[in-house]
Amino acid sequence: MHRNHAEKHLIDRIGWLRAAVLGANDGILSTASIVSGVAAAGASHHLIILTGLAGLVAGATSMATGEYVSVSSQSDIEQTDIKREEREIETNRVDEQEELAQIYVRRGLDFTLARQVSEQMMAHDALVAHTRDELGISDMLLARPLQAAGSSAASFSLGAALPLLTAILSPQSFEVWAIPLVSLVALGVLGAVSARTGGVKMARPTLRIVLWGALSMGLTAAIGHYFGGHV
Repeated sequence: MHRNHAEKHLIDRIGWLRAAVLGANDGILSTASIVSGVAAAGASHHLIILTGLAGLVAGATSMATGEYVSVSSQSDIEQTDIKREEREIETNRVDEQEELAQIYVRRGLDFTLARQVSEQMMAHDALVAHTRDELGISDMLLARPLQAAGSSAASFSLGAALPLLTAILSPQSFEVWAIPLVSLVALGVLGAVSARTGGVKMARPTLRIVLWGALSMGLTAAIGHYFGGHV
């Protein structure tokens, strides 16, 4: 008896995972770096909070805009290619079927079977067949600008909220240390979770994100400390 078996693959998550991880990472890192630099400069508690809040809003809108523009450009290219393929199928179906057969031959089918497969695929849904097998565009990987923009903005805001809340809740005398420490722990957790979700070993991605985070926050804190005492 035939049973439908729907497999779930890790690549199914690549669209939202990329935007979410990138947004949260940038939210934590950029906001923590900005706030650490201002705190190291000896700014008042009020100014530190205001700077962090401005960084959160500016970063979230910037991430959303950048992601929307980038993914929209990808989507425009995809739609142009799909429409071109649709016209070619309408005007020259025989050659398009032969082209599809040659694709299947290059993938390992013998020519007779490849022609049978291409004929059946064209009869079922010619445009979907060419979009997937000729252009390499599937519904799973199709560009979705609004989804990418929303995911980036939301994840950035959530990430940025952590160092901002740390600054709000920490006594001013501990802000210089509390903000980077909490943020580095959060970056490490984010790296481990994203690696786990993506199905890879956690050590290298976690170490990588923590080291780069420490470097970024260390530089901004050093700059803030230097200019805070000399300007």
